[in-house]
Amino acid sequence: MVSPAIALAFLPLLLTMIIRYRYYFVLFYRAVLVRIVHDCRTGLSREERAFQHVLTHATPGDPDSILDAFDYWCSKVEFISNIGPKKGIVLDRIVKENCPLTVLELGTHCGYSTVRIARSLPMGARLYSVEMDARNALVAEKVIRLAGFDDDTVELIVNPSDEVIPKLREDFGVERLDFVFMDHWKRCYLPDLQMLEGSGLLGEGSVILADNVIFPGAPNFLRHVKKSGLYEYRVHRAALEYIRGIRDGMAELTYLGVK
Repeated sequence: MVSPAIALAFLPLLLTMIIRYRYYFVLFYRAVLVRIVHDCRTGLSREERAFQHVLTHATPGDPDSILDAFDYWCSKVEFISNIGPKKGIVLDRIVKENCPLTVLELGTHCGYSTVRIARSLPMGARLYSVEMDARNALVAEKVIRLAGFDDDTVELIVNPSDEVIPKLREDFGVERLDFVFMDHWKRCYLPDLQMLEGSGLLGEGSVILADNVIFPGAPNFLRHVKKSGLYEYRVHRAALEYIRGIRDGMAELTYLGVK
């Protein structure tokens, strides 16, 4: 049994750890503990609960209203790792500056970033959004259609990214990707980027934006980008979505082509 004296000796260290990592404790509470309680209580997934809120509070056909409803839910009710409004401004700007006609999104999740990208696309553009989780894809489909985007603008593909990328040309007629947004499993960032490099779908000037490269982080992906010589790149520093105090960032890559 630990004596009171020893316990008191460790108290300053414990308090220091709690203060230093307080935002991570908040993230664990909001992303894990709250989710477990609501999962048991409602029998619905976190994404389905978020959609119920959006359906009740957003205006059909109004992408901005839908994003606002999501942002309220994720910041005030339950944490969902959408790109969020602050990093979303960077995504909006990059899409508008590049005016991409063919876009690939890896990681639809519940459709937040899909709607965010689709509302900024030029006329005639097409967005292929890939989600491997069928249950999340059902929610995303509803969100995308509620926002007013049809199959001609956004095509949702329910399959793992490593199965979709090699078939984009054959099954979907994609000849070039102007913009790629990565926000799926971080361990997939590097193999999927290398698969895109080998597919011939990236052309000079193609832009790739990868979220969460600082937290949870994608070090192997960043290392490849720096060493390959295939890209101009920069990392946009930001806080983690809906949680202040946790540093994160997005990597913006511009493909230079094979030398």
